[in-house]
Amino acid sequence: MPFTSKKLQEFSRILLKWNHEKNTRQMPWKGEKDPYKIWLSEIILQQTRVEQGLNYYNNFIRIFPDVHKLAKAPEEKVFKLWEGLGYYSRCRNLIASAKYISNDLKGKFPASYEHIKALKGVGPYTAAAISSFAYNLPHAVVDGNVFRVLARIFGIYTPIDSTEGKKKFTELADELLDKKQAGLYNQSIMDFGAVICKPAPACHQCPFPKKCYAFQHGKITELPVKEKKLIIKKRWFYYFLLEYKGEIAIRQRTGKDIWQQLYEFPMIETKKDHDLKTVLAKAEKNGIIGRKKYTILSVSEIYKQQLSHQLIAGQFITIKLSVKQYSVNDWLWLNKIKLKKYAFPKFINHYLSRKP
Repeated sequence: MPFTSKKLQEFSRILLKWNHEKNTRQMPWKGEKDPYKIWLSEIILQQTRVEQGLNYYNNFIRIFPDVHKLAKAPEEKVFKLWEGLGYYSRCRNLIASAKYISNDLKGKFPASYEHIKALKGVGPYTAAAISSFAYNLPHAVVDGNVFRVLARIFGIYTPIDSTEGKKKFTELADELLDKKQAGLYNQSIMDFGAVICKPAPACHQCPFPKKCYAFQHGKITELPVKEKKLIIKKRWFYYFLLEYKGEIAIRQRTGKDIWQQLYEFPMIETKKDHDLKTVLAKAEKNGIIGRKKYTILSVSEIYKQQLSHQLIAGQFITIKLSVKQYSVNDWLWLNKIKLKKYAFPKFINHYLSRKP
């Protein structure tokens, strides 16, 4: 690394001084030493803002105060509690790891970086966070906040989403880490990136103005650098709310796709939008509705949801059946009141929340 040991030490000293004197960021898991609670908070906060994840964390801790309670809970209950957080693979991994810790490790949380990283859903960043916060092990966290802070202060133009960039930033983060206060240092740099060196930074509150490359050279908006352009895939979902004698049909998503294990209504997916006549014809062909054995009650407006790499758009078509469909084995027919017991994607919940 082309940085002097003096500059590296100075960075850590100034950062910890800022943390001690100026950092007022409050979160219920800060200072927490229980690895179970730290793990839970880190999994929830993967790809989720703190403001959104806070209530979820509190609810999980209240309902599942230890790993045994979480491991023994019905999966439907855990998914329902997770509902709305998105990225549901995190929830599946959470359940799998809880069962492993409870059953195979007798409830004793792994106490080394490598063993923590071996848990499902735990990568280098999460393992570093848990091991440093719970056990003060000397492993530096490297996440979006850290990338941004280091790129700006040290003037690093290597793309953060490249193999070379990840290696360079990880090496620098390891050099900067105060190994005697690993947990405190990691929390400090994460907080600094979250409240000061934000995408739109509060430079007037920063303790590094004379030492920050980006500030001194007017490159704040240019750093950090990303090389890959995000390609958004567009998908159309046409959902059918099939009603028959007070019951409605739902099914569970089981394929390797978004919203796996969540519930939905019978659906037709297309690559572009279609008119109602075309959609109904496709539904008849796929056995969702019988030909001329239904009445259309309503067709919703178009709903949209932006995921990280996909744009989901679609409509909800409410249909009253004159004959109950038995051709599809994975459908579950239930009273509408019981819908609240099942976990649905945000896309569907948005519609249900507005449905009279």
